[in-house]
Amino acid sequence: MARSDDERLLDLEAHLARDDPRFAAAFRSGRPARPREYRRTGAWWTLAVAVVVLTTGVVLSDGLLIATGLVLCGVAVELLDPHRGCRGPCEGQRGSAQGPCG
Repeated sequence: MARSDDERLLDLEAHLARDDPRFAAAFRSGRPARPREYRRTGAWWTLAVAVVVLTTGVVLSDGLLIATGLVLCGVAVELLDPHRGCRGPCEGQRGSAQGPCG
């Protein structure tokens, strides 16, 4: 490899370690771990709680519980979006496969 290729690989490694240290450590040890974008355990728990609250509100005919369940469902759906962190830069790149959002 040329020197510039080595430098690019080191820069990539440093960026990865800064961005997601858990993934970088697992990558170094040879034991794969999912990147942060694909870890959605909290979002699934939020969605489960939201469905329970919404169902309870419908069964009890309680408007406050129904509204709370609907709001929590909206929050959980936003958390399930893998590209939620790149809304700003992607707005000007609609229809293009280039850029930070792929």
